[in-house]
Amino acid sequence: MRVNTRIAATVALGLALASSSGIAGCSSETASSGSAPAQEQIQETQETPAKPEGMTASQEQAYNKAQQYLSTMPFSYSGLISQLEFDKFSTEDATFAADNCGADWSEQALKKAEQYIKTMPLSQSGLADQLVFDGFSEDDANNAAANCGADWSEQAAKKAQRYLDTMSFSHDGLVDQLMFDGFTQEEAEYGVSQTGI
Repeated sequence: MRVNTRIAATVALGLALASSSGIAGCSSETASSGSAPAQEQIQETQETPAKPEGMTASQEQAYNKAQQYLSTMPFSYSGLISQLEFDKFSTEDATFAADNCGADWSEQALKKAEQYIKTMPLSQSGLADQLVFDGFSEDDANNAAANCGADWSEQAAKKAQRYLDTMSFSHDGLVDQLMFDGFTQEEAEYGVSQTGI
């Protein structure tokens, strides 16, 4: 049986990091579990852009909330809007905040990719697909996956062992599963070889 792990990756990231910030949400960053993944705090200091002039009171609140989120976790543009909407901001105010928050969405995608790789094993294409699922553009997702610093053969080995921790596979069956998850045949063969089956 082949296992599709794309949605599970988002849920698993939330569960793995659930104790770090406790921010509730329901956005494309979180699949449909009803709460945003509480992700590890980003150590880099985010440079806050100058506030736009002439904001309404509600726009300013949405803008401030967006800055708070971006100081603690990475978001895609659409994911940030969805999170703010979940917080009961209007679509207009949420969009205003995302448009004016000063985020570099390519940088946000890279930070998100690095968080996923620290938390769960993924192939390069699987990671890119996951980032697209989270609302990042294909270009930003592919760039982030290519530059996140992962050793994909080691990711395959970790993924293979994780499968064997929960279910049984033949050698060839596990290779097929890893290739289904986006690993190359060489990466999959290496991954399975490290398990000893």
